[in-house]
Amino acid sequence: MTLSASSPTPIALVTGASRGLGRNTVLALARRGVDVILTYHSRADEADAVVREIEALGRKAVALRLDVGDSSTFPAFVQEVLASLKSRFGRETFDYLVNNAGIGVHGSFAETSEATFDLLMNIHLKGTFFLTQKLLPLIADGGCIVNLSSGLARFTMPGYAAYAAMKGGIEVLTRYMAAELGPRGIRVNTVAPGAIETDFGGGAVRDNAQINKVIADNTALGRVGLPDDIGHMIAAFLAADFGWVNGQRIEVSGGVNL
Repeated sequence: MTLSASSPTPIALVTGASRGLGRNTVLALARRGVDVILTYHSRADEADAVVREIEALGRKAVALRLDVGDSSTFPAFVQEVLASLKSRFGRETFDYLVNNAGIGVHGSFAETSEATFDLLMNIHLKGTFFLTQKLLPLIADGGCIVNLSSGLARFTMPGYAAYAAMKGGIEVLTRYMAAELGPRGIRVNTVAPGAIETDFGGGAVRDNAQINKVIADNTALGRVGLPDDIGHMIAAFLAADFGWVNGQRIEVSGGVNL
């Protein structure tokens, strides 16, 4: 991502960025010269630590609390974003939106409750839909949106029917967003990680050696993913080098279940 002397510093808003893939993404963006607004759900201390890391890299950052599963809070959040843009960055728009926040819930199709289904829908699908909608006036023309999906939307792993269904919805939504936001020069793509060694879903991939090995044995590159594999890819994907890629699903999984 190369900027001319007259170009404003790009700003990214990344949801769920106090830990895991979100944290890795904002740090990768900061290393590429991007300022960041990051959101967190409950751990302000973790979010503040990420802000300090970003500032140590020479970039500006702000952490804002957001519950992506509660769309009633979105109008107030948008006003917080606008206030932060003006006070911290001297702008009224930002350039990149990464809809990353999410949770993983394991449960068979037969045993998944309606409450669990609604929770996953509100966070992953409804949250992405309406948060992006409410933020549209603040996204600069020519900007970029990345929605996070999952390899589980392509292949099946028993126990993730509801989660994967939401991610399948995200992939369809991405194409519609790309078509409808194209006149503003805003491109929209999906990044679909494979299994990653984080605390997501209770840290099973990271902490359970048997699960880790099974996934690695079924991955062409012979291991499970690491946060750096995803964060750096998303940061690169937002850059102008990928400016003609739009409405696409890019899986970042090392070639799992090919």
